[in-house]
Amino acid sequence: MNVDDNPKMPIAAEVWERPDMRTALANHDFATVYFLLHRQLKVSQRDISRRTGQSGSEIYEIMKEGRQVNSYKLLIRIADGLGIPRGYVGLASDPLPKPSTPGSSDDEHHDIQAFLDYAAQLTVAPNDGLPAQAAAPPELITAPAPRHVGGSDVAQLVVMTAAMRRLDYQFGGGAYRDAVAAQAQWAEQLVHAQSDDNTERALLTAVADLHNLAGWVSFDVGMHRAARSHFRRALAVAHGADDPTLSANILYRAGRLHLHRGTQRVDRGPTERNGPDYFRVALRLFQLGQVQAQDAGCALTSAVLCANAGWAYALLGERQPMLRALGRAEDEFARADPGRAPGWVRFFGEADLSASQGVALTAQPTPTPDDLRIGIARLGDAIGRRGADSQRSRCFELTALAVAHLQDGPNEIAIHTARIAVETAQMVRSSRIIDRLTPILRYAHKHPKNSDLQQVANDIRFMRQTT
Repeated sequence: MNVDDNPKMPIAAEVWERPDMRTALANHDFATVYFLLHRQLKVSQRDISRRTGQSGSEIYEIMKEGRQVNSYKLLIRIADGLGIPRGYVGLASDPLPKPSTPGSSDDEHHDIQAFLDYAAQLTVAPNDGLPAQAAAPPELITAPAPRHVGGSDVAQLVVMTAAMRRLDYQFGGGAYRDAVAAQAQWAEQLVHAQSDDNTERALLTAVADLHNLAGWVSFDVGMHRAARSHFRRALAVAHGADDPTLSANILYRAGRLHLHRGTQRVDRGPTERNGPDYFRVALRLFQLGQVQAQDAGCALTSAVLCANAGWAYALLGERQPMLRALGRAEDEFARADPGRAPGWVRFFGEADLSASQGVALTAQPTPTPDDLRIGIARLGDAIGRRGADSQRSRCFELTALAVAHLQDGPNEIAIHTARIAVETAQMVRSSRIIDRLTPILRYAHKHPKNSDLQQVANDIRFMRQTT
């Protein structure tokens, strides 16, 4: 049979079943495929060109020079033009039969076919990294939640939140922020599920704490509006659960957000006038939290809020209120029972109390020599108590210690501490850490001839550009 005499005549299906042809097709050896077509069926190069849409020169390069065919689109043209079953050349199989199972969906049928096509395309494509037209990331679709919530469902949510909180302490919010936010979105469905009264209250507390964590990790990566949104929802749900201890903790974290925002404003220079406004907002939130903590009778929560109120007073330059707040924090901590405290406040230990005192004393606009000396000692004590599971806190404290030492000039201790702070910051995904390193840049600007300090500043600038 000479199909060249009738270019529209299809090539017989049995041609592609011959062992030599199947081997050539499987290996994408189109030089052999075209040679076999010409020898067995008298198919000319011109006819192959017409059927596949290839130019004569392309056919020649394949047959005479062994040119490889790896283009997905070209493989499709060759297979369809010559009537080769697509599966024989490693493409997706021929179109799937329509589903006949009762209740099956045409949408799923098309989805399966599209997946097969894409898998086949990547199978034959050269590996040059991520494809230029890569498949889009899947949209976030919330999984269905149970219609009835029991104690085990709440326990699972509490355990998951605690696990993500530990990861945040160690690696920063940037590593898990989206996972926490997605979990909070999913957990919202549980609020509308059926449950008994005791389970409902525990559930509301668990959901509120999850939003509390979502706000915290959002803050850690600089998503301040998202953080406020999660904190607002957390307050609402905690109020519904009648849990003042959790409400106090949410207010503490919201206060820290605004304390940070005020520090950012101050670090930008004298043209920024509203830093103290943020400090006042933070102080007010800490004070509201103290009211909730007193209602709950949780001494550890009171210690957290008093310590941070002391920091806010320090930034506002109000030394006496700062000292009173720090003293009360120490008293509340002394009578606290951390073993009985809720999980969201159990992080606050000896290291955190020392760090709060050291940061406040050294953060004043004009600390006294004694304040600076005591603050440096408190920060050193906090750093010495930190383990590998608290890298972010350790980095904050190293940065505060470096800045405290730099107030006496770029001495060896100050530069060494700043260098360690930068090295630690590189292990944690947190935009807050980068922001907190800014004062070191200010001291580097004041001492342009100190090459060691300039190197530290360059490392910080590099982190800013790459984080």
